[in-house]
Amino acid sequence: MPAEAVANIVLSGLLTGLVYGLMALGLSVIYGVVRIVNFAHGELMAVAMYGAVFAFALAGIDPLWMLVPTALAFFGLGYVLQRGLVNPFIDRPEHAQFILLLALALVIVNALLVAFGPDARAVQVGYALDSYQLGPLLVDKVRVICAVVALAACALLFAIFRYTAFGKAIRACADNLLGAQVIGLNVKHLYALTFGLGVACCGVAGCLMSLLVDVTPSIGPAYTLLAFVIVIIGGLGSMVGALAGGVLIGVSESVAGLLFTPSAKSMLSFGLLILVLAFRPQGLFKAR
Repeated sequence: MPAEAVANIVLSGLLTGLVYGLMALGLSVIYGVVRIVNFAHGELMAVAMYGAVFAFALAGIDPLWMLVPTALAFFGLGYVLQRGLVNPFIDRPEHAQFILLLALALVIVNALLVAFGPDARAVQVGYALDSYQLGPLLVDKVRVICAVVALAACALLFAIFRYTAFGKAIRACADNLLGAQVIGLNVKHLYALTFGLGVACCGVAGCLMSLLVDVTPSIGPAYTLLAFVIVIIGGLGSMVGALAGGVLIGVSESVAGLLFTPSAKSMLSFGLLILVLAFRPQGLFKAR
């Protein structure tokens, strides 16, 4: 295969991986602060994908115009979920938290199945077949736009945690919960804000993914599993690791499709997961 074709495939995987990274970033943020693994992460993203698909089908609204409204709506949804559903389970055993969020995931999947049926649905925007010529490379316009938006969303999230007062308060809760309580921080409120930010990442990633893939109710569990693979490879709780892991998985899927078949893309991803667990179980960007 010509080197240009290989480079095109790898670049396509890298761009898709940035969207994966945004999706996994939400999961990593929630775990890093709240110390709860959101087993309904991909299912929530599927809800956002369906919202973008039907906004386009019913009103002709481009999913890119749905980014801000979806992010705000999902932030509110995450806040309410944490305060009303997740917070009572904060101090319960991990298996109870797992059952709770797994039940939420099953409810979402079956609700989507009842509401929309099993058929795949897609968004066909006018620029779907456009591309950019970069020397010998031909890059899909949609993937470039999605990657740029994902990077911008990640940068905004990093800035929130780094430079805002409530972002610093959230980091304080993650670093030293007892100390945060001693100085009077409202931990429950900060946990809910964090959960809202993580779910908002799901919403934005869902809008972007609706431009790249068809959506079905069963896509949620697949993306939950993919998000786990990404954050474990990058380092559970590491924001940089989530983004890097997403890029690595995106490229590995493209390479697997090139070397084997597109249906074998998960094989290489899980192979990477096994290697990381065997030789660096804390993840690529997580301190021991």
